Amino acid sequence: MPTFAPVDEQLTYIKKGSAEIVKESELREKLEKSRKSGTPLRVKLGMDPTAPDLHLGHTVVLRKLKHFQDLGHTAIFLIGDFTGMIGDPTGRTVTRPPLSREEVERNAETYKTQVFKVLDPKKTVVDFNRRWMDAFTADDFVRLTSKYTVSQMLEREEFHKRFQEEKPISLHELLYALVMGYDSVALQADIELGGTDQKFNLLVGRELQRQYGQESQVVLTMPILEGLDGVRKMSKSYGNAVGIKEAPLDMYGKLMSISDEMMWRYYELLTDVQIADIERMKREAHPMQAKKDLAARVVKDFHFPEAATKAAEDWAKQFQKGGVPEEVEQVDVAETSMRVDKLLARIGLADSGTDAVRKLKQGAVKVNGAAVTDPTTKLDLSGEVVVQVGRKIKKVHGGRASAAQS
Repeated sequence: MPTFAPVDEQLTYIKKGSAEIVKESELREKLEKSRKSGTPLRVKLGMDPTAPDLHLGHTVVLRKLKHFQDLGHTAIFLIGDFTGMIGDPTGRTVTRPPLSREEVERNAETYKTQVFKVLDPKKTVVDFNRRWMDAFTADDFVRLTSKYTVSQMLEREEFHKRFQEEKPISLHELLYALVMGYDSVALQADIELGGTDQKFNLLVGRELQRQYGQESQVVLTMPILEGLDGVRKMSKSYGNAVGIKEAPLDMYGKLMSISDEMMWRYYELLTDVQIADIERMKREAHPMQAKKDLAARVVKDFHFPEAATKAAEDWAKQFQKGGVPEEVEQVDVAETSMRVDKLLARIGLADSGTDAVRKLKQGAVKVNGAAVTDPTTKLDLSGEVVVQVGRKIKKVHGGRASAAQS
């Protein structure tokens, strides 16, 4: 019979970085019952294979599933090969075009390998919701749809807004939350994980379990990780993402480009460093060294220790020895944050804002070694920032009056 850590100890580990637990008292009860009986809890995380590659934003909730796995509970990674064809309406102002079965299956295959960069493959249950949804009869669907009302569905923010604006809501979109909720019934999940944007879907699962005669699952949501710009959520479409399949040096360089403030959020959501240790580093560690340690940790997680060491060495050679000569021009600006296009024009690496946008779109601009293409990217200038356009390189320090301004 497996043994589990004391409940308070488990809760501390589980709550690290979490946004909300519905309900924490129920989670405690489940953990106490599990510890007493020696039976692992069944912890579910579902992802629809709507794109072929995962980025660090996806790994926030994957890492939380790993935390449960570390504690001895059963980690169930559910690939939504059925729900992926419906399309999650979360955050959508218009109907999402459904993916073909071939696209979903192709992406699902890549997910199976990528998630094991975080999870232990020997201890992870991988399942597909097509396994039970393909067996669903018309009677089963009628029975499922009878469990929820249209008015309950319209409480969902996206649907309510579209209804008010008289924008179409397709019937298949209404089915998404029901099918996702039924997954919890099929898997008899004790806990379901998801991003804060998935709360509605997760609560539907909680309600459906009750209606199907099961004990309701506990819902644990994780924050949505901001991208490299520190503003919008991490997304490949925004050009602010770090893919988990990226080369070690590219990954390292991108992480070195984030702001000092964002670095601590990344520590909390992308590493296993405990909150007390993060707080200690905030007080005692030099921000540049802390950021290097963060970048090395993340690269090591998705590649291997030697790759992290080499990426750090190559980055240092590129920006402290080779790529950034010892006598690089130092530039002071009064602002502590600024859009990258405006900064380029300000420090003379572009003739104008228009020229800056052109150079960014051409991929000629790097900030702390990471390529930047979005002109609206906001840079944190509170520490030293290395800006490179072609062979021209300048070190920028914010919060100081420049010679041009004085």
